Amino acid sequence: MENEAFDNLDMKPEDFRKLGYRVIDMITEYYTSIQEIPVFPPVTTSEVEEVFKEDFPEAGQDPFNIVKEWKTKILPYATHLGSPRYFGFVNGSGTMIGTLAEAMAAAVNMNSGGWKAAPSATEIERRTIAWIAELVGFPLDCGGLFTSGGTMANFTALETALRNIAPYDITNKGLQDKQIPGKFRVYMSDHEGHISITRVVDLLNMGRESVHLVKSRDDFSMDTADLLKCIDQDISNGDYPLCVVGQVGSINVGVIDPLEEIAAICKERNIWFHADGACGAVGMLIPEKREQYQGLELADSITLDPHKWLYIPYDCGCVLVRDAEKMRRAFSLQAPYLRGTLPTEYSGLYYLDYGPEMSRSFRALKVWMSIKHYGREGYRKLLSQNVNCVEYLDTLVRKDEDFQALHKPNLLMYCMQYAPLILKEKYKLNPEQLDSRLDLLNQQIVDKIQISGTAFIMSSKIRGRIVIRLSVCSHRTTKEDILLVFLKLKEIGEGLSSRNIMEEY
Repeated sequence: MENEAFDNLDMKPEDFRKLGYRVIDMITEYYTSIQEIPVFPPVTTSEVEEVFKEDFPEAGQDPFNIVKEWKTKILPYATHLGSPRYFGFVNGSGTMIGTLAEAMAAAVNMNSGGWKAAPSATEIERRTIAWIAELVGFPLDCGGLFTSGGTMANFTALETALRNIAPYDITNKGLQDKQIPGKFRVYMSDHEGHISITRVVDLLNMGRESVHLVKSRDDFSMDTADLLKCIDQDISNGDYPLCVVGQVGSINVGVIDPLEEIAAICKERNIWFHADGACGAVGMLIPEKREQYQGLELADSITLDPHKWLYIPYDCGCVLVRDAEKMRRAFSLQAPYLRGTLPTEYSGLYYLDYGPEMSRSFRALKVWMSIKHYGREGYRKLLSQNVNCVEYLDTLVRKDEDFQALHKPNLLMYCMQYAPLILKEKYKLNPEQLDSRLDLLNQQIVDKIQISGTAFIMSSKIRGRIVIRLSVCSHRTTKEDILLVFLKLKEIGEGLSSRNIMEEY
């Protein structure tokens, strides 16, 4: 045994240090150039596939050569979410200290599912969850945890609702009780409700038809009078109202539903009130926006994504549940190998009892460090800057006769349409034909600005019309970036209109 060979393939400390310094230098160079690099690579799927075509390595490779491929293979074919001109989806820009936190979390490699596997990680998550609860006006002793993103956060909230509101033992029996013939029903806005709620009811096997879409008001917020009609209609059909989902900063226009009205209805009808604040809940930090959040503190559960408007590196969602015991009842499982068979004082909170994941990464570290780095005041400034950029964009749109504003700016999302006078004057089209032309034109503009590398923007739909949609979710975005992108959009639009390319698209 003494002479038995043992292969330790770890790098030598001096080599690891040298490689680490090189990696830090490369990341620093990347952050230094992030203002200038093309946001999106104009490459095809097959081109990217060809770059990474490689057989499984038989022998180990030099780690210094592997790291070099960051510059030759990864960065040239990346979409740069950290760019100040990345406006797609709702993707945060990534804090620099969060990058370092990810490396440190990976180094210690704790499994944050259980206390004994992660004492400090557990306490950091518990403390950071309390900070976020304080930020959105929730009780500090609420239940909560970090998830992979908004979908799993919403899943955790709705599973908790289902297992605490259902009129029978759904934890052990599932959805099999024949005494309950109707469907469980989940309510959300017909326009601004997020598709992740449909994904969640799908995962819960409630059926996608269990989502009941409620009419929206002119300002895109939920019509609570129609909500009451929907609830009464479902009850008369033998269905079971389970949960109302209120949007707190919606995906297209940043609307906040009438939270106090929804809370009152849910309390009266014994329905779970879930606030989906994935995009906008942290906007409460902005003093002039705070009033519209009244009623958020009355929710049974809240979700928000730190990897969105707290700028945390991917991935990191968050769910808060007012009553922590309801979370535990929904997810707790017992097995002797999880804790050991005898209780001791050397134990604590087991997050595997409060959500769907048993093995969990140390996501809390990057949130904890970023909050400590920026503080409340720093985040307030960054969020306000994003809102100011959106308001500035709205000003540019309303001053230009070739653009059409579609809603009032609120938080970090903005939608507009390019509707040039030349198109209206050149073609003698009825309104339906004109709308069709404009839809096509606006989709072209989005496609072309992506390929240009100037900015990454996605299209969306506002009441059936294709629009140019920007999510100003980068702490690096300035008004200069907004102006540059607006002028580029106008340049592309004018070129397409004058050359009549939309007929050939």
